[in-house]
Amino acid sequence: MSRPLALLDSASLYFRSYYALPDSMTAPDGTPVNAVRGFADTIARILTERRPSRLVACLDADWRPAFRVRALPSYKAHRVADPVNNVEEVPDTLTPQVPIILDLLDAVGLATAEAPGYEADDVIGTLAHRESVDPVEVVSGDRDLFQVVRDEPTPVSVIYVGRGWARAEQLGPRELAAKYDLPVDNSGPAYADMALLRGDPSDGLPGVTGVGEKTAAKLITRFGSLDGLLAAAAAGDKLVPLRVKTALKDAADYVSVAPLVVRVALDAAVTVDRSDAVPTEPRDLDRVRALQEKWDLGASVDRLLAALTAAHA
Repeated sequence: MSRPLALLDSASLYFRSYYALPDSMTAPDGTPVNAVRGFADTIARILTERRPSRLVACLDADWRPAFRVRALPSYKAHRVADPVNNVEEVPDTLTPQVPIILDLLDAVGLATAEAPGYEADDVIGTLAHRESVDPVEVVSGDRDLFQVVRDEPTPVSVIYVGRGWARAEQLGPRELAAKYDLPVDNSGPAYADMALLRGDPSDGLPGVTGVGEKTAAKLITRFGSLDGLLAAAAAGDKLVPLRVKTALKDAADYVSVAPLVVRVALDAAVTVDRSDAVPTEPRDLDRVRALQEKWDLGASVDRLLAALTAAHA
């Protein structure tokens, strides 16, 4: 099998780095650089341990897309810091680190990608959906991306780092099905349908009252999909418990719009800023070293540079 295309859920990874490392890690001017260092170290580990031939750091062009908010106004509403400009609430000491991360990626020569009006999840979903050559490994701490796993035409799996890199799990269709008791043949889409029913307060998704994760998984497995469940409920199928029929009826407005909110886009207009091939050497070593010195990034940059070589070994 060919070496994988790694798709990085960048915000998920640098947020994790920010909270995992102390903000006492600072540049000479006092700017915290814990997220920058942690993100650089994460990419170094991906390159050395997963050895992708291609890598794309996927970005949010819009963290709370208008089409999702129109469908469900509660979507991520509790995380809005500035409603007028739709600005996300982000720790003050993380915000200035994001441009440094992007500068470092550019200097090293690693590809980034985004799509106007879409989230990084949609960029990942679209790039994974398009891929017809290499296996895909999505690296994220966000369970929402479990829905992209597949076997054909090329395998797509998720390297889930929600509990840290040391406890990372690689989930393909079979592993996902086993973990959540979902059907193997469509475990990715089934996960999205299960998540829709379950809801997610962290994203402002209310879910269907009284339908938790285990019940949602059983229902989706029994009826194959959300559409199958809704059709069975509408037809009065006795295999749909009365309380579930009532709950689905009560949540009909939510259920009708939630697929647009929960499911990642597969057709976003993604722009990748350069070749996604992992370079054998940094694009601009002098600039990398200048960034390393200016922001006191130390051994994290050294490890990232060494990982470029290791990825091609």
